[in-house]
Amino acid sequence: MSAAARAETLASPWVQGYNNKARLVAGTASNAVVDKQARVFAGLEIVMPAGWKTYWRNPGEAGGVPPEFDWTGSENLKDPVVLYPAPHRFSDKSGLTIGYKEHVIFPVRFVAADPAKLVKIKLKATYGACKELCVPAEAELELTVPVEVAASQELSDVLASVPVAQMSASAGAPKLKSFRVDLLASKPNLILDVEDPGLTGGDAFVFSSDGIYLPLPKKISEANGEGVYEVDLSDGVDIKDLKGKSIAVTLTGAKGHSDTLIEIPSQ
Repeated sequence: MSAAARAETLASPWVQGYNNKARLVAGTASNAVVDKQARVFAGLEIVMPAGWKTYWRNPGEAGGVPPEFDWTGSENLKDPVVLYPAPHRFSDKSGLTIGYKEHVIFPVRFVAADPAKLVKIKLKATYGACKELCVPAEAELELTVPVEVAASQELSDVLASVPVAQMSASAGAPKLKSFRVDLLASKPNLILDVEDPGLTGGDAFVFSSDGIYLPLPKKISEANGEGVYEVDLSDGVDIKDLKGKSIAVTLTGAKGHSDTLIEIPSQ
């Protein structure tokens, strides 16, 4: 195989939707922060016109369509795990949203149930493609991944933007120093104390895997490499549903990104 062929990312045909197109890509990629070894990844790639966006796993306060992944019909595909690149906060006429403008790849870590056989990936993806209004989108994609697959620079690049567990994050990445929860006050809130050497451009996001709505954190102070964010738990949150549950805190910054899981006290 020529060097040019080895460098070309394995990909399915594009599926065209309304103001968006999607495809599957696959290849080996090194996620050095996690394991320093080349691994096989797939990815859902979405491209949109200028000004259009799609959403993170928590779409934000203005509503939206978070991406969903259905692997039914795949062969030899084991334990696919969707990873999310560091998102961005947007403010427009519809309100505050979280996501990606114009282009994104959602990497998917997976293994072959039988490493000696190829993997046939079938994905039914649903997501939103939005500008002033949000249009639900759907793409049915297929890609066969051989036992030996070439390296993908695209996947290596996007993996570098995926927040990792705080203990594995780079030295300059923002990190959660502490948090506190007041569920009994007239305005219950969650306070996040963040250490961020590169505060300019940093942000914080929260997500509940239990499907509980959480508003965006608001930065209430920053000084000397530390920032404080407040999550207003009186804003559309049912406190009784939140008690005892875990919340993922995603911190993005100029020098890296991190993820931390915290638990809301049950009392």
